[in-house]
Amino acid sequence: MLYWSGPDRINCAVKSLRISIVQYLNTAPLVRGFTHGALREKYQLSFTVPSQCADALRTSGADIAIIPAIEYARIPDLVVLPGMSIASKRAVRSLLLVSTKPVREVARVALDQSSRSTQALVRILCQKWWGIAPEFVEEEPDLPAMLGKSDAALLIGDPALRLALDVERHAERDRVGVLRCTGKSAGLPGIPWLFLYDIVEEWRGLAGLPAVLAVWAARPEVATPEVVRDFQESRAQGMRQLDEISVEGAQEMGLAAADLRRYLSENIDYGLDEENLRGLCLYFHLAAELGLITGEPEIVMARGAKAAEREGELALGRRG
Repeated sequence: MLYWSGPDRINCAVKSLRISIVQYLNTAPLVRGFTHGALREKYQLSFTVPSQCADALRTSGADIAIIPAIEYARIPDLVVLPGMSIASKRAVRSLLLVSTKPVREVARVALDQSSRSTQALVRILCQKWWGIAPEFVEEEPDLPAMLGKSDAALLIGDPALRLALDVERHAERDRVGVLRCTGKSAGLPGIPWLFLYDIVEEWRGLAGLPAVLAVWAARPEVATPEVVRDFQESRAQGMRQLDEISVEGAQEMGLAAADLRRYLSENIDYGLDEENLRGLCLYFHLAAELGLITGEPEIVMARGAKAAEREGELALGRRG
């Protein structure tokens, strides 16, 4: 259920607001205006992994955070900044279930402890799509160590993207369409074959909808129209500068800028349109059904500048 909320004013200065940001390449376009633009000195920025962004917002260590979608259902009294997310329409390449055997034969899954939202997606897919009930264990994101103890491992973010880009040149699709490569081509010579399952691609097969992976969330008193406008302007600058972001990312990650540009423009969707919202609502529904959250949350949107202006015009009209 969607509705709009948010006050016109807050008593604290915008300059003092603290933003907790995921330190992955796919977040860079959202915060470009804060890191390289006119908004650079306006907010306090901190960078970490997705789960810690949520913890910072939960414990008031941050005022605004890009949080795993599942955490919106677990942290009370939040609003979502409208029109923005980290989502993927069909395939993402940076969320992978890497398996030593076909997924329906998997008995134990190691989950990257960095992202609670993708963990929930994997649990949903296991029960609702793959029809398996494996044992789950949380691990540090170290693929060789994870696969040393488990049949499959969830890998997220830049490490997953690096693996996808490395193996795509050597991989093939098996008869059911699953990407398969030798362990040697992925730097794991002791494993004969690896099966790579793109989590968003698998979710699309189950749901027929996009996956919303993360949202900007804040306390209602913080998410003013001015703040919403700043975040939208930051994202707009990022979308204009995907080439520059890709070159910078390539230098840092040692990957081809063209590959990163394709990832940011084709695999990641930075909007929160009606289709994405339907995917998010279904995700919450299935997560609640599996007991991963206590219930389906109402998705409360902070008011943007245009909504505030319309309300102001209506108020002036009533006074007239």
